Amino acid sequence: MSFELFYSVALPVAAFLMGSCVGSFLNVVIYRVPLGLSVNEPKRSFCPNCKTQIPAWLNIPLFTWLMLRGRCKWCGTGISARYFVVELLTALLFLAAWKAFFPDADPGTDPAVLIRGIGVVVVMWILLALLIAATFIDFDHFIIPDSITLGGLVVGLIASVALPELHGETSHWRGLWWGVAGAAAGYGMLWAVVNLGKLAFGRLKFEFDEPTAWSISQPDQEENPVILIGDEKKDWDDVFYRDSDRLVMDITEVTLNGERRDARELVIQGDTVTIDGDSRKLEDVKSIAGLCTKAIVPREAMGFGDVKFIAMIGAFLGWQAVLFTVFAASILGAVIGLLQKLVAREEWSRPLPFGPYLALGAMVWIFLGEGFFAWYLGLLGFE
Repeated sequence: MSFELFYSVALPVAAFLMGSCVGSFLNVVIYRVPLGLSVNEPKRSFCPNCKTQIPAWLNIPLFTWLMLRGRCKWCGTGISARYFVVELLTALLFLAAWKAFFPDADPGTDPAVLIRGIGVVVVMWILLALLIAATFIDFDHFIIPDSITLGGLVVGLIASVALPELHGETSHWRGLWWGVAGAAAGYGMLWAVVNLGKLAFGRLKFEFDEPTAWSISQPDQEENPVILIGDEKKDWDDVFYRDSDRLVMDITEVTLNGERRDARELVIQGDTVTIDGDSRKLEDVKSIAGLCTKAIVPREAMGFGDVKFIAMIGAFLGWQAVLFTVFAASILGAVIGLLQKLVAREEWSRPLPFGPYLALGAMVWIFLGEGFFAWYLGLLGFE
């Protein structure tokens, strides 16, 4: 095989196949990590319905899903097309990263240049894999696990030291500096957004013409308590995210640990429930319910998982990427969110994950962002 054929055909095909294999592993991560399951045990993938482990010969990325027409071979249950989509998306992005970041070469190219080029490509592959995993987990669970954000942050800083070319530098120390600066810029920017958003949008108000039933219960001891106010259902952790969060209700009656009484106000903050000034520890409350006419429920404008996520992106790509990514994610999130509300008729109070838009903005930067950033600075009169 000639060098030209090997370089222009064999290596890109290998990048595509590598991406499909990584995409298959990402499907495992996306399914197991939010559920607290090990990605290593069981070692083989399994059907989510019948739990049958899939042998290697039926676990070929892309091909197997098509061959079985998206169904489990044993129980016949449909397997989501998303498994195929994740594998194909990862394969295409790995191929695009290879084309974008591996240097042009001929038989006389300095091997050191090729090694550095391979290093940059591998780092971009790692970042893209983290972005894909975070996107689909956030869509499903409205969380981005620390194993992705904080683990990725560490990998990004190590990559910045090992390959300062990621930040356009030759010094390893300057590479580390730009990685740290990018992480700090990302964290600081979204940290400010989270706290300002909490001040502006940190309360959800319900008012009722007639006294309406409310309750706080924990049907499953392994799960968080559930807060029910009328038809509105909230997970405990979604309401009480910070120590300062306060749930305040105007009530007409309350039944506490089986004892009913008339009351006017209920406040829950931290580990304390207060009814008309009478406080007691939540650990002493076995059951609580009643009727209310008004409720003010705390909420977050954005989760801190997004803050750590943009810090991770900044560690890999630098502060310019952070600015672009947050800007692009905000525009994309606003447009897509508005379409969801107007076209799909979703409720305006329904939360929307921001992580996928950050991931998409970062991907745009990886392949197009630097050219756009230079054009925009030129438009402003900066060279």
